[in-house]
Amino acid sequence: MTTSPKQPLRLIPNWRFVCSHPLHFLAFGFGSGLAKKAPGTWGTLAAYPLFFLLQALGVQGVGLALLCVPLFIAGIWICGFSGTALGVDDYGGIVWDEIVAMLLVLAFTPATPLAWLLAFALFRLFDIVKPWPIRWFDQHVHGGLGVMLDDLWAAGFALLLQTMIWRLLS
Repeated sequence: MTTSPKQPLRLIPNWRFVCSHPLHFLAFGFGSGLAKKAPGTWGTLAAYPLFFLLQALGVQGVGLALLCVPLFIAGIWICGFSGTALGVDDYGGIVWDEIVAMLLVLAFTPATPLAWLLAFALFRLFDIVKPWPIRWFDQHVHGGLGVMLDDLWAAGFALLLQTMIWRLLS
């Protein structure tokens, strides 16, 4: 969900807002959520440097997936905090949900550039189109949990389709 006309922004987020609190900095994906167009796509891309850093530190596969659990739980608080400050539950520039969900997808993605590209495309597809039940969660679960939950579902759909594609190709 993005900014709703029913929920006017209390303020327009900018770099000053993002840097005013560490939780805003995280919620806005280290600034990637400030992109004027497609902030969710930029937020998803922001997951990649973090993914490669974690890979270099030896955090991969199931270990990375397990790391996503506390990142998801923290995300409920992080996204809720910034959403409350803005007066909008799920402002489009809040992209911590995309980052965590994309990290989960990447945890089970083969280590090739083509696989990373497919993972990105599939996650963005499901995050944008929001087929059932993703759309239901997006519309009915609010606050930080709602922000995080629909992206978790999109990650699950992307993982399922990605697994099917790689099995068909192998």
